[in-house]
Amino acid sequence: MSIVKRCAWLVILLSLTGCWNSKDIQTMAYATALGIDYADGKYITYVQILNFSNIAKSENNQVGTRIPIWVGRGEGKTLSASLTSIYSTSQLRLFWGHVKAVVVSEALMKKGLADVYDMLNRYREIRYNILFYGTNKPLDKLLSQTSMLNFSPVESLLTRPEQYYAQKSLILPVYGYKFIADLNEAGNSTMLPSLTANSVVWQEDQSKVSLYEINGAYFFNHHKYAAWLSEEDLKGARWLQTKLERTPLDAPKEHPLAALILEDPSYTVSAHIADEKIRFNISLKIDAFIDEFRKPASDKDIETAAETEIQNEIRMSFRKGLDKKVDVLKLSETLYRKYPDMWKTYFKGKEFPLDPDSVGKIDVKVNITHAGKYKERK
Repeated sequence: MSIVKRCAWLVILLSLTGCWNSKDIQTMAYATALGIDYADGKYITYVQILNFSNIAKSENNQVGTRIPIWVGRGEGKTLSASLTSIYSTSQLRLFWGHVKAVVVSEALMKKGLADVYDMLNRYREIRYNILFYGTNKPLDKLLSQTSMLNFSPVESLLTRPEQYYAQKSLILPVYGYKFIADLNEAGNSTMLPSLTANSVVWQEDQSKVSLYEINGAYFFNHHKYAAWLSEEDLKGARWLQTKLERTPLDAPKEHPLAALILEDPSYTVSAHIADEKIRFNISLKIDAFIDEFRKPASDKDIETAAETEIQNEIRMSFRKGLDKKVDVLKLSETLYRKYPDMWKTYFKGKEFPLDPDSVGKIDVKVNITHAGKYKERK
């Protein structure tokens, strides 16, 4: 072979790509969730780690076999320094591309969340569509919760809230990008689901099992932490969620005629001026089916009882928010989007423009579509 050909082959070989930067996926540690706290001028971070074999599904995985959860702790003056401090003892390369959820403490919420989201978004491995939660529980313990039946920890409310929401729609899951967008929106009280652990409901054999639960939500006004409201306080806010899939209701609450499951609401919020103040009227239509029939009653009686109960819940949640100066019904946002001139005149620049009379008329129409597969009535 001539020297020219040899040189040509050498150039071709040198131009071929190699696998110099490849990593063995089975020898990497996968971060699946982050917990972030703030104390004494430092960021304290907790990283939930799973091995590849714990995340991937295979025929060898056995239901009921406990999957270990590793949680690392770091601290630093900046969030970046806090996360980097974990590397020194991690033993394996940490991969951040599978982070699905971030849980922040009340202390961090009160400090502010802008720096946190700024850092997370700048790191190329972390995705935009990560779930955000707030909590008042110890983050290391919260990130160590197991999943039901000892499934992989990623099969839990923390990282897969859509399964929970499909059965009981109350507090909508929030993604980080949407949370920040809402924070930056004028005329808006931004909601962040509150995550806790419940060890009362479930047990394995005779031992209590602690599992994730959404027990309320935190609210922010003008980028600042405002208040926390319980799930019970927010029952009325669910009716003004277009993504509500399925939610239960006793009609009426105290002495139910029936237990209903309500689905797919459609609503409108209109605004008008009365006595130099903005007043909001709410109109809601929603389908329902009977889940449990308790007392002799017609469909019309049950529908009327449900309509009254929904009206009461909406007013109750509005009052609970009003007490803490948060707009749980997003009335100000509605005004900002639908009636911008009215918003500029009456709401712009005010710390909290709503008052007890802001909610006027509430029209609710419940339509019972069927009574379930059991047709007999008492």
